[in-house]
Amino acid sequence: MAIIKAESIVGSVKIAIVVSQFNKSIIEKLFAGALERLGELGCTHEDVLTVEVPGAGEIPLVAKCLAQKKKYDAIICLGVVIRGETTHYESVCDRVTVGCQEVMLAYDVPVIQAVLTTENISQALDRLGGNHGHKGREAVDAAFQTISVLRRI
Repeated sequence: MAIIKAESIVGSVKIAIVVSQFNKSIIEKLFAGALERLGELGCTHEDVLTVEVPGAGEIPLVAKCLAQKKKYDAIICLGVVIRGETTHYESVCDRVTVGCQEVMLAYDVPVIQAVLTTENISQALDRLGGNHGHKGREAVDAAFQTISVLRRI
């Protein structure tokens, strides 16, 4: 029986990051963690394209446009959606999740959805190096592991 596992990546990796600008103070920490991890894994500024979008709802469209270019080994989507007083939260969360999945399956490129969906700011901060790890760093690790597996298939 053959088993394909994620391994270290040899060679260059091109990454696109789509970053929502809503909830900016949290996004900055999420993005900084992702960039820090990319640097640790050997990515240079030339290997990474960052595209800023107004909010999480715009992430899937931009991810699709990037995927169509067929220039990136993975697309990492960063955002923060914090529940408010209306049902808008569910709509945005569903749109981002389904949209990113559709892009990934349609274009055969990993689309790592690291959009924090939390009840409050405290829960979001816990996902930036607190009790729940650092989701920006984890998104990069997920991208690299998926690229590794796809290259071996």
